[in-house]
Amino acid sequence: MSNFFKLIKNEQMKLYNQKATWIMAIILVILIIGAGVIFKVDETFTGGEAPTGDNWKEELQQQNEQLMSPDGPPDVEYPGYMNVEENQYRIENDIKPTEYNVWDFVRENRGLVALVSLFTIIVAAGITANEFRWGTIKLLLIRPISRTKILFAKYISVLIYALTMLFALFVLSFIVGSLLFGMDGFAATYVYSQAEEIKSVNIFSFTVFQYLLSFVELMMMATFAFMIAAVFRNTSLAIGLAIFLMMAGSSIVVFFMDKGWAKYILFANTDLNQFIEGTPFFSGINLGFSIAVLAVYYVLFMLLSWVFFTKRDVAGA
Repeated sequence: MSNFFKLIKNEQMKLYNQKATWIMAIILVILIIGAGVIFKVDETFTGGEAPTGDNWKEELQQQNEQLMSPDGPPDVEYPGYMNVEENQYRIENDIKPTEYNVWDFVRENRGLVALVSLFTIIVAAGITANEFRWGTIKLLLIRPISRTKILFAKYISVLIYALTMLFALFVLSFIVGSLLFGMDGFAATYVYSQAEEIKSVNIFSFTVFQYLLSFVELMMMATFAFMIAAVFRNTSLAIGLAIFLMMAGSSIVVFFMDKGWAKYILFANTDLNQFIEGTPFFSGINLGFSIAVLAVYYVLFMLLSWVFFTKRDVAGA
């Protein structure tokens, strides 16, 4: 087991000795800071001012009356997240709206998980395929360590990288958001819509849970790229195919939505956040169903990676 951890440590050292790894990290930092500055300067990104005074219930009621007016709402600015149902829920449950703060910024930056996925795909595609391309695979395999350990050390190294980048995204978003927008504490209440039903939850735990669910999608795309690289030993193919499917996944699901088997498509299930905020692609499926489907794909990807990596003849590599 000590050899296995040494392999992981070695893979991490090789990964962070590459300039590309640090360039990707710097890009992420710049985008987070840039987004914070833009949101701070241009209030249209933060949705305007929320009614937070002592008469906030009356203001929300007036908003509802204006929004429900047959003549349509007047030309006034409302926070983007306000609607009749949410306003009424806040009034009935005595949940005061809050100004745009750090938690809104952290949640919106969850969109950068797509960028983290892109970076992780690049790492996952290269960590195995580059060994064959550079010819270093022979030096690795002559060591008295099984190919299975080598393969899984590389895979776990990819997951560590993905988790590190996701954690960095959360922490940096929190730091930048706190400095620019302030925070309303860790016990604030978040009101959201899930399957056309208004609900409320602790903002901190909800945000952390959303990021953890995002890691599942991140892990699946990384595993897919890892599998393609192990099977075809081609970094460009693995990166290109994984990125294409990541970008086109939703469109593929929509195209086959009228088919009964479409709910088993990988990309109909990778976004687990659809079950806690928003509306799932298909009615009748739940979080447990998607996890089961993802588990089948995951086992298939890992099995193909293991078979092709452990059985391949590297004499000509």
